[in-house]
Amino acid sequence: MSFAEKSRKSWIEETFFRRECVKFMPSSRDLHRCIPVCQVCQNLIRCCCGRLMGEHSWQHSLPPISLHPGPGAELDDDWSMERHTKASPTDAYGTVDFQDTATRVCRAKYVRLAVDSKPEALLQLMLREWQMERPKLLLTVQGGAENFTLPPKVKQAFSKGLVTAALSTGAWILTDGINTGVSKYVGEAVKTFGGHNLRKRNTVGITPWGVIDNNTDLIGRDVFRPYQPLGNPLSKRACLNGFHSHFLLVDDGTLGKHGCQQGLRRKLEKHIQLQKIHPRLNQGVPVVCVVLEGGPAIVSTVLDYVSNKPPVPVFVFEGSGRAADLLAFLHKQTAVDSQVPPDQR
Repeated sequence: MSFAEKSRKSWIEETFFRRECVKFMPSSRDLHRCIPVCQVCQNLIRCCCGRLMGEHSWQHSLPPISLHPGPGAELDDDWSMERHTKASPTDAYGTVDFQDTATRVCRAKYVRLAVDSKPEALLQLMLREWQMERPKLLLTVQGGAENFTLPPKVKQAFSKGLVTAALSTGAWILTDGINTGVSKYVGEAVKTFGGHNLRKRNTVGITPWGVIDNNTDLIGRDVFRPYQPLGNPLSKRACLNGFHSHFLLVDDGTLGKHGCQQGLRRKLEKHIQLQKIHPRLNQGVPVVCVVLEGGPAIVSTVLDYVSNKPPVPVFVFEGSGRAADLLAFLHKQTAVDSQVPPDQR
């Protein structure tokens, strides 16, 4: 291993961390009562972090002797990352090789990192270590996480428009990176309309580590890992999408829980927005939000974007369904009369 490779490994492991739940907090107060903890507890009782008791590591805290605390025993009201997890150097980074994309070689850089990572460090990772070209535009794609069907015309307009805009401007595309919902449509767009030049494929998935199916296959330091994104239809977990070029795998110590990545993603977007598109130009990187379908949370997300200073433009694909159609309808109504009719509120 060269000095440069050792230095890179050292920097990544000194900068990025994983989170592990080390303090068991039962998700239910109606518990199996036993002293000491028996096999039933190990295999049936789940922590608020999402793991079974038997899946916890007790290196840093003793396992509970009884799950039925006696009088006066103090119980935490809520599980939190700060109180119930321990940070340690990341144990998963390298290159993932997707095995089901026979028509093209699809590999992606990835790193597992804590949800409280600094956006400055993330950008340094992407520019210096992964050698991504500095973005001239940031397209952040928001929408439904579950699978949904797009009308053919909407799908064509979204796919071709997104990739053409990205390739013609040198943009980065941000998604949740999973192989369902809006991220899957982004992957299909890259597959159909994207170029074969891997250096121009800057599609970044910001994904919760705890929801990735077979995430243990990715554990290893500076490794090359084959990944088979088959997915289990009965599982609450999700596979990574094979047509993304980079993955930030966000770890808050939970298992099977979505959403922890959103705060870090927004911080990264704001930090990128502050960067200059060229050293000689006093202009930051423009950020544009693209909305495709989505649930109630997307409405709040859009409100956050348009309330930002400066506001982030939001491009909504009408006809994609749910939140996108609602936002398109409200925009049409308010653009004409500046208010929504009482009977339609």
